Amino acid sequence: MELGYLTEGDLEETFRIQKKEGRKRKLGEVLIEHNFIEERKLIDVLSMQMGFPFVEPQFADIDPDIYHLVPYGWYDDHAMIPIRKEGDQTLIAFADPLDTVEFGAAQMFFGTKLLPAIALPGSIREAIKRMERNRTEGSNNHFEANHVIDTVNEIIGTAIVENVSDIHLEPMPDRLRVRFRHDGVLIHHKDFNKNLIPPLTSRIKIMCQADIAEKRRHQGGRIVFNEAGNEADLRASFYVTINREKIVLRILKQQSHLVKIEDLGMAPTVFERFREEALDRPSGVVMITGPTGSGKTTAVYSCINYLNDPMTSIITAEDPVEYVVEGIAQCSINPKLDLTYEETLRHIVRQDPDVVVIGEIRDRFSAEVAVQAALTGHKVVTTFHTEDSIGGLIRLMNMDIEAFLVSSTVVSVIAQRLLRKPCPLCEAPDNPNLTILRRWGYTPEDVKDTDFRKGRGCAKYRYTGYQGRIAVVEMLLLDEYMRNALINHSTSHQIRRISIEKSGLITLLEAGIIKASQGKTTIPRMETIF
Repeated sequence: MELGYLTEGDLEETFRIQKKEGRKRKLGEVLIEHNFIEERKLIDVLSMQMGFPFVEPQFADIDPDIYHLVPYGWYDDHAMIPIRKEGDQTLIAFADPLDTVEFGAAQMFFGTKLLPAIALPGSIREAIKRMERNRTEGSNNHFEANHVIDTVNEIIGTAIVENVSDIHLEPMPDRLRVRFRHDGVLIHHKDFNKNLIPPLTSRIKIMCQADIAEKRRHQGGRIVFNEAGNEADLRASFYVTINREKIVLRILKQQSHLVKIEDLGMAPTVFERFREEALDRPSGVVMITGPTGSGKTTAVYSCINYLNDPMTSIITAEDPVEYVVEGIAQCSINPKLDLTYEETLRHIVRQDPDVVVIGEIRDRFSAEVAVQAALTGHKVVTTFHTEDSIGGLIRLMNMDIEAFLVSSTVVSVIAQRLLRKPCPLCEAPDNPNLTILRRWGYTPEDVKDTDFRKGRGCAKYRYTGYQGRIAVVEMLLLDEYMRNALINHSTSHQIRRISIEKSGLITLLEAGIIKASQGKTTIPRMETIF
């Protein structure tokens, strides 16, 4: 509770369950079984409280001479495993170092000078399986090719099924750590023996046609994955670290299902204004801004889907194409074939388009193309990496685009973030942190009659307490007041004040507070972004 892993209500409920069961079970077992805390966090806390070191026997270099002091099958009946000698003591990993029966059993084989450590029961079982397998195979460093292939396929396949955006394969001194970015947050997936790192890296390099002999320079590549019904395009990045090469795989699903524009997360009044005053206008630039992973691409394709009809010609330049949309001309940038953004954008306006989609404004050239296309009567939809809507306008002018051109061509700037939603299986009412609310300028009176929620965490969604994400949106429409402010080269602070007072701008923070008060996201998730 002092560390913030449990609330007082969680602990009271655990005591109630423990008493109701009527059988003698440890508090930790009840906490884990009923999803009040993740097992690894509980072991961390016990390690600090009892003073026992926390070890991961699954990935430790276990001394085979010490391990084989006991007869075959003995470990099956005991939740412990010896690790190594430390001076005249033997380090033993126990699931419960306070279990006197287990401690006595260990002393029978390893002597009285024991150094107890605490470990996850699952990690102990995996370590025993590994040692028994090594006893049979007679080798600790050999991995068959089929085993490596199956491991890579299992990692990628699981990520696709769980709708993960990125896979991180990270070499550590004692293991290979695999983490998934799910709903924008990195979550631990699984760890593997460190001896699997070289063959697994080579396997992924072969899949993306990278140089398997090159281990001193960063590389990249692309994988078209199709295994056991799971299909996806993956971009691979190999980054040389002091612990060999870290691999990140970005999953690019060729999705046919597009999010409807009304489901993007805008408030009804904001959505109506965006549709009528931005998308339905015959020309002008519509920019979607935000940091990486904020849902800009999804929003752009929702706009395309809304604009797509038999009487409209839509042409795109993307890097790469992430959604395949029937009825539009999509171009995927490929620098290896000299199919660059510059080359593509020079030709795009010659295709007689009504709507031009530029995947991202990267530099002055792509900004000029967007502005010139809008000046010649085209509608342009594009993305931009900026923190908020005002920042998108300021950055355009910092690219030496004249203020009068920005004011006359840009019709709307959308800034957005993705916030995680409370898990519907374990959500519960929550009292908001008043300190955080005061920092944002709100009082307790402002949040009366609200429905703040939180997820306790359950096994189905890895005890995170979250499932899925929802967008919070800040929409800036350029009216007469805004255009005059740009032409007069007003500061970003002045432009923001004008947009709030004259144009009715609802900021990202305000949109997030509204969503949190409706139970659609949580204050802790907002705190990590705002």
